[in-house]
Amino acid sequence: MISRLLFAVMMSVSLALPAGAASRIKDIAVLQAARDNQLVGYGLVIGLQGSGDSLRNSPFTEQSMRAMLENLGIASEGVRSRAKNVAAVIITANLPPFVQSGARIDVNVSSLGDATSLAGGTLVMTPLRAADGEIYAVAQGSVIVSGFNAQGQAETLTQGVPTSGRVPSGAIIERKVEASMSDSATLVLQLRNADFSTAVRVADAINSYTGPRFGAQLAKEEDARTIRIRRPKGVSYARFYAEIENLMVESDGPARVVVDERSGTVVIGNDVRISRVAISHGALTVRITETPRVVQPEPFSRGQTAVEPFTEIEATQPDARVAVLDGPNLQTLVSGLNRLGVKPDGIIAILQGIKSAGALQAELVLQ
Repeated sequence: MISRLLFAVMMSVSLALPAGAASRIKDIAVLQAARDNQLVGYGLVIGLQGSGDSLRNSPFTEQSMRAMLENLGIASEGVRSRAKNVAAVIITANLPPFVQSGARIDVNVSSLGDATSLAGGTLVMTPLRAADGEIYAVAQGSVIVSGFNAQGQAETLTQGVPTSGRVPSGAIIERKVEASMSDSATLVLQLRNADFSTAVRVADAINSYTGPRFGAQLAKEEDARTIRIRRPKGVSYARFYAEIENLMVESDGPARVVVDERSGTVVIGNDVRISRVAISHGALTVRITETPRVVQPEPFSRGQTAVEPFTEIEATQPDARVAVLDGPNLQTLVSGLNRLGVKPDGIIAILQGIKSAGALQAELVLQ
C-alpha cells in the first residue's frame, strides 16, 4: 500500500506540470565555448586514525610516502614503515569555464587502496592535470567525509561511504583555460536534450527578439541539438547572450518511460500513450517455514534428546483481476495502473508486457 501511495504521489507531481512547460534558454541549452574541463590527480591523505592503507597490501602507498619524504629532505631508504595513518587517493575536479588563476574550486577525494575511512585526514598538496597532461590546479586541505565506520570484535557498522570525501574550495587554479569569446562573431548553443522541435522553437524565440531589437533575424537551427547565432555589431559577447538567455521557450521531447528495476522507480513522461489493452496481473507465492522441534525422551528411559525437523509449506495465489487499460493521457494511464492494485515492481512487469504487445506508444528505457 505504501509503495502504491508513493507511486501515486510521484505521478501526481508530474501531472501538476503542463505538457511543454516553458523554460529559459539558459536552462535547456549551454554555450559550446563555455564548457567544463575535467581534472585528475594522485595524492596522499595523512592524519588518519589507524584507518589508512596497509602498506603490505598497497605498496604504491609506501612508494609515494617515501618519495614525498625525500622531496622534503628526509631520507627513508631502507626503513620499513608500518604506518596506518596514510592513504593513497585519487582526486577529481571540474574546472569551470572562464575561471582565472587564483580562484578556488571543490575537489572530490576517493581512496585507491584498502583504507577503511578517510575521516579526519588531510590531503597533501597534489597537482591536478587535464587531458593534455598540463597542471591546471593544486589541491590541499582537510577531507570532509559524510559516512562513518565503527568496528568491534563481533560487529561492524558502516553508514554512507567513508572512503570518499570532499575538500571544499580545496584546489587553487594555477592556469586558466583559454576561452576568449570577445572576437567571435557567432554563438553556438547546444541543447541539453536533443530535439528538432525544441531547436526550432529556440531559434524562433531568438529571432522574434532580435528582429525588433537589432533589425535582423540572427539565429538558425542546424540540427536537433545545435543553434548558431550571429552576434550583432557593437554589442559585446557577454551582453548579447545575457539578453537572450532568459527568453522563454516551450521544450519538447520524445515520449519515454524510464524504469529502474533495482530501486523499483518508474517515471512516465507526459506524452506517453497506451493503446486499449486488457491486463491480468497475479502472482503465486510459496512460503516455506522451517521450525525444528526438540523431542525429549520418556522419564527413566535410555532415550536421548533429539531435534526433529518440522516444515510448514503455505501456497497463496491472490485473485488476479482483469482490467482494461486505455491511456489517451497520463492521468488516465496512471489511474488505470493504480486500479490494478499492484506495487511498482508489478507495474514494471506490466509496462514491459505492454511494450512487447506493441501497445506502448513510447520508448521504454531500462536502467
